Amino acid sequence: MQGFEERYARVRGAGLHYEVGGSGAPQLLLHGLRGALSNWVALAPALALRHRVLAVDLPGHGRSDPLPAAPNLDAFAERVALLAEREEMLPAAIVGHSAGGLIALRLAARRPEAVTAIVLAASAGISTVRRKAHLTVELLALARPGRLLAPFRASIARGPALRYLAFGWWGASDPPALSSAAVEGFLAGPSLHTDTTGLGRALVRDDPRVDLERVTCPCLVLWGARDNWVLLEDGFEFARRLRAPLRLIPDCGHLLIGERPDACLDAIESLVGEPRVPPR
Repeated sequence: MQGFEERYARVRGAGLHYEVGGSGAPQLLLHGLRGALSNWVALAPALALRHRVLAVDLPGHGRSDPLPAAPNLDAFAERVALLAEREEMLPAAIVGHSAGGLIALRLAARRPEAVTAIVLAASAGISTVRRKAHLTVELLALARPGRLLAPFRASIARGPALRYLAFGWWGASDPPALSSAAVEGFLAGPSLHTDTTGLGRALVRDDPRVDLERVTCPCLVLWGARDNWVLLEDGFEFARRLRAPLRLIPDCGHLLIGERPDACLDAIESLVGEPRVPPR
């Protein structure tokens, strides 16, 4: 990502690929299931203007090694925390997209001193404990649709109509509105993944509601109003249980961090930084 330095580290037996950029208060970016750090390409450079930002490929995703065993989300949260400690970036605010939001919550519950704030961007975890979600995880592990589309990502990025094929219904409310960089960022990871099933199975096993009362840091729930993948009712449930504000982005789907990075930036800064003053 522009302005970021690529790094690798070995953390508890797993090699992790990550990028660091910017200066200021530390901020961690955690992508979702079958995602990669490149998912943040439309948002991370703007965040790095005011923060020291670390974006990581979660284990088994992108260029990071898989975990030998991950019965629950603790193993993922632990690696993220140890990596951030290595970079001297704790305590930190965390922005977690989809499954990344669950890892952020688990880290805040286990190590409250390490997390200053959490932005849950279309966080998975409530409806994903249902049986239907278990079946979806297993089917996607077999089909791996992202890997089929990844070789054509340059063509998809150049052709707005092709974006409906990759992101229609499930990902973006208005696929042609995605920037070329965002399209490339969302489709770059799948060809590199080695084990996304481990995170998927941990995701559907863990019910985050048992941890929410242990999360004491300020939280913001951020959601696309037209998210068809993780429904808005989950956002209301997170907000209610965390006693946190819920901020909706109109005409926006599940991939809000790429579809509306400007609105995401405003929301994040409203919680963890100085509000931006729009130009006159």
